[in-house]
Formats: sequence, C-alpha cells, structure tokens
Amino acid sequence: MKHVYVVGTADTKGPELAYLAEAIAETGMPVVLVDVGTRAPTIKVDVSAREIAGHHDGGADAVLGQDDRGVAVSSMSEAFTRFIAGRTDIAAIIGIGGGGGTSIVTAGMRGLPYGLPKVMVSTLASGDVGPFVDISDIIMMPSVTDFAGLNQLSRMILHNAAQAIAGMARSAYRKGDGLPSIGLTMFGVTTPSVMAIVDHLATTHDCMVFHATGVGGRTMEKLVDDGMLAGVLDITTTEVCDLLVGGVLPATPTRFDAIARTGVPYVGSAGALDMVNFWARDTVPEAFAGRLFYQHNANITLMRTTPDECRRIGAWIGRKLNACHGPVRFLIPEKGVSALDIEGGAFFNPEADAALFDAIASTVETTADRRIERLPLHINDPAFAKVAADCFLSLT
Repeated sequence: MKHVYVVGTADTKGPELAYLAEAIAETGMPVVLVDVGTRAPTIKVDVSAREIAGHHDGGADAVLGQDDRGVAVSSMSEAFTRFIAGRTDIAAIIGIGGGGGTSIVTAGMRGLPYGLPKVMVSTLASGDVGPFVDISDIIMMPSVTDFAGLNQLSRMILHNAAQAIAGMARSAYRKGDGLPSIGLTMFGVTTPSVMAIVDHLATTHDCMVFHATGVGGRTMEKLVDDGMLAGVLDITTTEVCDLLVGGVLPATPTRFDAIARTGVPYVGSAGALDMVNFWARDTVPEAFAGRLFYQHNANITLMRTTPDECRRIGAWIGRKLNACHGPVRFLIPEKGVSALDIEGGAFFNPEADAALFDAIASTVETTADRRIERLPLHINDPAFAKVAADCFLSLT
C-alpha cells in the first residue's frame, strides 16, 4: 500500500504536523508521520527521529547528539535523504517547516523521482526558493503565518495543503503514448530551429524542450542519468558561455558528463554561444565595461562573446565531447549561431564565430562515432533543423 508521507520537526511543529496528518487521513489516504526533529517529539509519530538519524554515516548519535544547530540540521538532512530514498511505499510527500525544517525535508524530496507529488509548506516559500527546489519538481507553498501553534489562518493553509497532496496522490499521472522521450535545449534566439526539429520528430519521439538557463541543462542531464531520455539534441549550448565568462545562467562544470556516462545518442550544436547573460544593465560587472551589449528586455542584458572567449568555449566543449563514447554528432552552423548572430544582426561577428568553430573542430578527436559537421547554414534556417533531425534519427 502506498502512503502519503507527512514530514516535519515534531519537537517544534507537533500540533501543526498532527493537524496536517489528520486532515490527509480524513480524505481516505493512509498517512506515515515522520519526525526529523533533533529533540523529543511533542506528538506520536510513525517514524521517529532516531530511526531517521540512524541512516547517517556516523549513526544516530552523530545527528541527535549535536549542540550546534547548523551541524544538526545538515546531519539530519543527510540522514533523511538516505532514509526517504530507500522507501518504496510513497504515494506523495508533504512537509512543513521554517528554515531548518525546510532545509531538511526538501533535501530528501530532491532525491525523489520527477512526478512523485512533493509539497513543502514553508515560512520561506515566498522568497528565493531556488536552493530548496533546485532542479526538482517540489511545490513550495507559503505558510503565511509562522509555525508557532495553530490558528484560524494556519488551519486553513494546512487544510488546503492536505487536500492538494491527497488529490495528487489519489489521481496519479498515467504515462502516455509510449514514444521514446528525447531532450532538446532551446533559447529565445534558437527557438525557430528547435521548434522545427520538434516538428520533424514529433511523430516518432516525445520531445522535451529545456530552457538553456543553467537549470535547464542540468535538469535534462539528470533525466539522461535517470534513464528517462533516449537521446539528446543539444542545439543550444549557451550555458557554457556563462560558466566560462561569468554570466548569470551558467552550466556547472559537469555539463555533458551525463552524455559521456550513459552513451545516449547525442546531436549538439553551437546555439547562442555568441552571448553571455546578465540581469538588468546596471548589474553587469564593471570588468565588462566597453563590451558589446544587447538589451533583451528590461531585466536581461546580453553580451557578445569575443574571439578569445569563443576559442576557450569551443575548446572546453571539444574536450567534453572527447569523453563521450556513444554516437555523437556536433553541427556547426557557419552562417550564425543565434537570431542576433546573422548578417546585419546585433551580434554578427564572423571573426568570433570562426574562432569558435575552429576551436571546436581542432579540439574534437573525431572517430567513426564522434563527428563534426560544418554546415553552410544559419542555425535558424529550416534546412539546419532538417539536417539535425535526420542526423539524430540516423543515430537511433
């Protein structure tokens, strides 16, 4: 039988946890109440904090015997993550917490599969929740009031949260048509290309498009590691620019590593490698004064990559591709890599493009399975999309 897991610190949030668990149970869903506190609980729970803490490398005392609260929270996060990853009876999970509880519960939630319902009712949910959600599908719900005893408003919020998680658990998503899923990366400046590729492949593949904002690339590669993607069309590798030059939407140094680990069919390109992303113009670091900028909108400023930066970017990508031993094709669009990098466009710079393309081509060690193809096309040319789609189909 699957259960809704209700998680929180029963030493400080006991009444709220009990109320939430009861509200979920009243919907007919079975509940498992889990304590991740570090002191004696004030309510009866199904899984004790000591049992959770026992999953820590150092044993329960390494978690519960800490005088330093920061160390205790970090240790309990680690223990709870290990505990929850080993459960096979989770229909859904919901947590409540302030700063410490939110950190502990969401650490465990992030390790659970996409699609398994996850709701975190938190005092921090109206602020920057990036560190808690990361690349997961956790739903953050503001508690509105602090968790300091039940009141009319907190009961209403917790009641609504209970109905939400019970509904998600009761009506689980059922997979669709069974087409193999593939990942594609896209930016606004490569949208025509990627959407045309999707049109070519939609009848044979379930196309998942990821916004190349750093988080998008990481999410796609997690799905590759999880075995949920049968291949990748990494048309927009722009996240590498922000990583190497210092933009606000960077890849991590592990970009492309999932492709190397798994060997999934991979078609890549140089989409939007002509730009580095910053927020509003007045946030651009002084070190970049005098550079060529394009105001995408009031909140996003784009900076053109220089020939030297392009050489570094191309060599970095080339070295990553050399570690990939599955079928790899990297397509170089010689007439431009974005909607701005086109003759007459704001970022048109043949010298920078040539530096990028030559660095990629000279760094990649070509084999029968790893090839570079230079195309006399712009990345948003319909003919480029057709080549990319056909190329991918030839690898599968």
